[in-house]
Amino acid sequence: MSQSRRQIGFSAALGAALMAAAPLAAQTNDQAGVAEAVEALRQAMLAADRAKLEAIAADALTYGHSSGRVENKEQFVSAIVEGRSVFRSINLTEQTVATSGDVAMVRHILSAETADGGRPATVRIGVLLVFQKQAGGWKLLARQAVPRPA
Repeated sequence: MSQSRRQIGFSAALGAALMAAAPLAAQTNDQAGVAEAVEALRQAMLAADRAKLEAIAADALTYGHSSGRVENKEQFVSAIVEGRSVFRSINLTEQTVATSGDVAMVRHILSAETADGGRPATVRIGVLLVFQKQAGGWKLLARQAVPRPA
């Protein structure tokens, strides 16, 4: 049974298309995994859950606030768990996720109801999150927030 040139050409084109699509599928899977990590972080912050916050944060975390204050992992987790940073609600919009190897960059607008020091407030900030794939999962490596116009 011999194949026609048309069948061989079609098979080659199909194979090339499938090979080209493989990186896109992997990128989509990575982007979905990063989005899940962002949601896990949001939930852990709302719940002030020490174990979940420590699990999602990389040991080398640098966490920058829109005020310019920078915290390490221990300071970030403690501030939330001990009630110095209290989130009543967190809404993320305009989120984009980009990956490059084992690093992912997430940008979004964070709108939140807070109660830091018992004082209710509303915040709207731009956020850049940097995640790194570590031990098969996405860990928050860096965060920087910037003020946004109302």
